[in-house]
Amino acid sequence: MQCYRITARAKPGRVPLLLNITWVPPYVSGMMKTLAYITALSIGLAFAGQASAACYADYKAKKTSPLTLSYGVVKLPDSICGKPGKIKKNIAKRIKVGGWSLLNVVSEFGPEGLAQRQSSAGSYYLKF
Repeated sequence: MQCYRITARAKPGRVPLLLNITWVPPYVSGMMKTLAYITALSIGLAFAGQASAACYADYKAKKTSPLTLSYGVVKLPDSICGKPGKIKKNIAKRIKVGGWSLLNVVSEFGPEGLAQRQSSAGSYYLKF
């Protein structure tokens, strides 16, 4: 392994202000890359935790014969949270299996809003 000398230009008795480093050992650049990867991973995980919080929506739907109206609550996939158009399509597709057609999406909310909506949704609470 080759090693280079680090020289300093300073008058005797004084601390050198400038070091002339002519070679950097390979492990130093490896440590810098590792530090950069760890930093990027930490930032990514910090934002991923916020994005993966569960989201829910409440909706109103109807059946035509006989005319029946319902109110329900569904858990949404993380990929569509905050996207009203995709939420509407997702809910309409899911409730169509039960013979329902979507009237409107009332709201989108987090886990903190589940308890207050459970009694109103009745049997349609997280059914679809």
